Amino acid sequence: MTDDLEEIRRKRLAQIQQQQAAQQQMGGADMQAAMQQEQMQAEMEAKKQALMRQILTPEARERLTNLRMSRKELVEQLENQLIMLAQSGRLQTMIDDEKLKQLLVQMQPKKRETTIKRM
Repeated sequence: MTDDLEEIRRKRLAQIQQQQAAQQQMGGADMQAAMQQEQMQAEMEAKKQALMRQILTPEARERLTNLRMSRKELVEQLENQLIMLAQSGRLQTMIDDEKLKQLLVQMQPKKRETTIKRM
């Protein structure tokens, strides 16, 4: 009976070691794919920033950087729109701080005013 138990333990240990070896092999491939994806994202971000330098004045870029800290989704949406406009050739001049403010106001959702009536 102890021999059977030892044999089961050895088989189980071998099975666990095989599983770990398989996971390590898959983990290496996953890490390599993740690193490639991260590198591609970094390249895309660098291209995006280079294009934003061509589209925006330094003051407008500074405003976007400050706004990114609090409203990241809004800034990403605006940047994507600006890039699409620039690529389609619909932007004739650089966007300065005032134009950027106007664009941000237009992008803001309309707020409903609430009024309280006392009876």
